[in-house]
This record gives sequence, C-alpha cells and structure tokens, in this order.
Amino acid sequence: MKTLKDAKIGETVKVIKLWGEGAVKRRIMDMGITKGVEVYVRKVAPLGDPIELTVRGYELSVRKADAQMIEVE
Repeated sequence: MKTLKDAKIGETVKVIKLWGEGAVKRRIMDMGITKGVEVYVRKVAPLGDPIELTVRGYELSVRKADAQMIEVE
C-alpha cells in the first residue's frame, strides 16, 4: 500500500482511499482530498514535515501523520 507520505517530489498521484476515523478523516476531506482526486507533490520540508501539495488548483500543507492516512496510486 502506497501512501501520500511515500510520494516523491514532482509526482502526481491519485487518491484511492482515506484511512482514519471521525474528525481527522473529516478534516482531510474538508481540505479537498477525497477519493479519485489528483494530488501533485510540490515540496517536502527539510525535516520531512510538512508536505506541500497542489490539490484542486490550490496549495496545501499536510503533516506526515495525515499524509500516511491517504492511500494513493
């Protein structure tokens, strides 16, 4: 299983499934990360946290812990 945390800089991936429960999953969905959407990995901070993404035409930063809950292909 490949997660968003494993995606490389410059890679575009497609969301397959969101893991997690309740408020955490809802927050990820509220940011526009839903099943089937394409996500472009723009940058990763020097220590690896957070990850900067482009989702639905806007820029977004996601923590590694949250990125690990997003299964991609």
